[in-house]
Amino acid sequence: MSTEPPEADHGYIQPKDAYLARLRRIEGQARGLQRMVEEEKYCIDILTQVSAMTKALQAVALGLLEDHISHCVVNAAAEGDHAEAEAKIAEASNAIARLVRS
Repeated sequence: MSTEPPEADHGYIQPKDAYLARLRRIEGQARGLQRMVEEEKYCIDILTQVSAMTKALQAVALGLLEDHISHCVVNAAAEGDHAEAEAKIAEASNAIARLVRS
């Protein structure tokens, strides 16, 4: 659930194509996993692919987190809006906590 207005300028907009390409590859991995289960492939082979997909998703998450910090947090701080900068830092901290728990 986003708290940003739709017109907000997000840091990931520049590398959006790279994120979309990565997410499409992950989507392909998910379809491959479904096929592996349908075809009753060896459990360890499926788990290996689950691990690869998990790592790919984590890489996307870390990239987005880095973009958030280098763009959203830095911009809020540069504009001198202390409350907004604190809010952006809190968002990043909460995102990190969710990533660590997952």
